[in-house]
Amino acid sequence: MLMKLSDRKTETFVNALIKHSKKLPDELYKSLTWDRGHELAQHKRFTMETNIDVYFCDPQSPWQRGSNENTNRLLRQYFPKGTDLSVHSQAKLNAVARELNERPRKTLDYETPAERFSQCVAATR
Repeated sequence: MLMKLSDRKTETFVNALIKHSKKLPDELYKSLTWDRGHELAQHKRFTMETNIDVYFCDPQSPWQRGSNENTNRLLRQYFPKGTDLSVHSQAKLNAVARELNERPRKTLDYETPAERFSQCVAATR
């Protein structure tokens, strides 16, 4: 999921993350691993409102969040570094997310994230 934010304030980010996290089944969203950015300064509030544990990577350790780094690389194909993201609508972000979620990934044995997600949802029923 990609979210369009009105500003870069921590409060705005955490509110959007809480809202979007509630769109996923509880069984599939138990934890969140984050780098050490200021965006999640209110991580305790996020955890209290969602019951999702937050873990932080060690400084200078991008391998601790490999999927995130890979996703960022894929996003750069749509939004090169320095792109003004404010000109893109939520609809555009949703379209990019859909394309990426329907793209096979080596880390998923060439299944798409959407296929793997569907399998996980089916297994929880």
